[in-house]
Amino acid sequence: MEWIPKTRLGQMVLNGEVTTMSQAIATGLPLREAEVVDILLPDIQDEVIDLNMVQRMTDSGRRVRFAATCIVGNGDGFIGIGRAKGKEVGPSIRKAIDKAKLNIIEIKRGCGSWECGCGTPHTLPFEVFGRTGSVEVTFKPAPRGISLAVGDVAKSLFTLAGIKDAWGFARGNTKTKVNYALATFEALRMTSTMRVSQEQARAQNILTGPVEIAVPALTGEEE
Repeated sequence: MEWIPKTRLGQMVLNGEVTTMSQAIATGLPLREAEVVDILLPDIQDEVIDLNMVQRMTDSGRRVRFAATCIVGNGDGFIGIGRAKGKEVGPSIRKAIDKAKLNIIEIKRGCGSWECGCGTPHTLPFEVFGRTGSVEVTFKPAPRGISLAVGDVAKSLFTLAGIKDAWGFARGNTKTKVNYALATFEALRMTSTMRVSQEQARAQNILTGPVEIAVPALTGEEE
């Protein structure tokens, strides 16, 4: 079926006034249609983080519903998370994916580790924090080659966001995957809300949104 936009941002995308996701976020208009993300990020990927069965007792008997938590990202600067409930598994997951697309954010990446200095935006630009419920997470920039030294849930978010290397520390009840994922998402959001001067951006090669990362191969002397 042909998509008929119902919002101003959707009309701007359909008319060709907005051609990238970075431009869509920069407009400041609310993102209320998942089709906007599908058009601007055709290579977006999704992953189910958590799927639980929720039971509720009523006068008519026991009702069973499913709660799904999903993340979406293009592997190059954009990440989103969403949660949804439903009577069936499939519709619940699709609804959670659509909500994740509506919550998509644009993150910053850089070479923030003092041990590296390669100049490519492969890791976090600075230390970030996130907290949801009892879960508190801290992520720090790592030198190139360390990979993602974080938990499995955080690794999924970092991979879809396009971060290659990072150190991570978490405390609290991290077995609750939903809180861990939300705390990690809040930490990634911190990269977009933190103000960075032009001098800092040049020194650490901090870039916002999609970038083409050209990582040079390690030579024998560098190894």
